[in-house]
Amino acid sequence: MTDRDTMTDQDNRTLTVTEPGAVPWLSVVFGYGPMLPFAAGAAAAWWLGGTRGGAWDGTWGGTRGETWGGVMLSLTTLWGCAILLFLSGVRRGLSFRTEGGPTWVQIATMLGLFLLGFSALVLTAGGAPGPALVLLIVGFTGIAVLDPIAARRGEAPLFFARLRPLQIPIAIVSLCALLALTL
Repeated sequence: MTDRDTMTDQDNRTLTVTEPGAVPWLSVVFGYGPMLPFAAGAAAAWWLGGTRGGAWDGTWGGTRGETWGGVMLSLTTLWGCAILLFLSGVRRGLSFRTEGGPTWVQIATMLGLFLLGFSALVLTAGGAPGPALVLLIVGFTGIAVLDPIAARRGEAPLFFARLRPLQIPIAIVSLCALLALTL
């Protein structure tokens, strides 16, 4: 039996972590990979004639006057909701391993990202893509600004300071292009 097998809830554990400042290759793949649907979706929505002031009406092929561009607008917006909700979970997960325990900033950031993502999801489902896109833009802008700060404070991996400023603007620019279709 090892010391690990005999631990109780009252025992403490000391973790020593060494992390590189360079972005690991897997984080490049899983960082930039999810950004591709943003760019592709925004380009497709424009190319396929996304409708101004509307989104997908729930029918395939636009039988009620909607275009495939509207379908792409909705799907890309939903993708943004999913990714923002995922990133709120990443923030919560990181807080479990913060030295000294979660900080109020980590919890507030996680809750803010979650509420923005969930509200955008509800708005998208309710047929209000414009306001949903605004919330997503706010959320992703927050990540682009706050994750490098969190990395410097030891609340996120060091490589977030290098990855996020290059990764997240892909989503932001794409979401802004989609927002322009709704105006």
